[in-house]
Amino acid sequence: MSSEPGAGTPPGLLLVLSAPSGAGKTTLAHRFRAAHGDAVFSVSATTRAPRGAERDGVDYHFVSPERFAALVAQGAFAEWAEVHGRRYGTLRATVEEALSAGRVALFDVDVQGGSLIKAAWPGVTAAVFVLPPSPAELERRLRGRSTDSDEVIRLRLDAAHAEVARGLAGYDYVVVNDVLEQALAQLEAIAAHERARRGGPRAAGAAEVAERCRRSAMSPRLAAAWSPTARRTP
Repeated sequence: MSSEPGAGTPPGLLLVLSAPSGAGKTTLAHRFRAAHGDAVFSVSATTRAPRGAERDGVDYHFVSPERFAALVAQGAFAEWAEVHGRRYGTLRATVEEALSAGRVALFDVDVQGGSLIKAAWPGVTAAVFVLPPSPAELERRLRGRSTDSDEVIRLRLDAAHAEVARGLAGYDYVVVNDVLEQALAQLEAIAAHERARRGGPRAAGAAEVAERCRRSAMSPRLAAAWSPTARRTP
């Protein structure tokens, strides 16, 4: 299946969002989806059972372990991983359908998965790393949940520094989620700019905002705050 949209259809885009836990990535993704009628979440396949009101084909494609293994053997996944004994994967067909229809496919994934998607579809993927304004603010958000012990929070903060290091090494853009509306505006500018690059309509000011969000334009102060050497010590 061709990933090129038909005549008159805006170019599709794979918008990959990754972030440390507590950065607000999922909220940002849902706000973007609600504001853009042509945006869809990439529905992953999983071997775990549905939870609560989850629906097959909407929240996940729920498949048996045997079916998942067969799909792996067929090369049907762009990326997949095993988490806590259950497998999750991004189906190539789902991505190709979104691109052919000229949609923005949203991915809420870790850096490993995002990097694989970017490698599989170069030129049509915008990889965005979402950051809290500082490690101190991330800790405040995690503690504000009142759901984790001090030890779990410490582990999450250590994991956050590692995830940030991986994301900043290979992603295209950085959005600092301090004020949600501002972060959403930056994400919208990035999507508009990337689509315009491929022949879509140009949005006033989108290119300038997107370029300020480039990873290479990240302020030295913010980069230093999230550097591996700045990681908290127990």
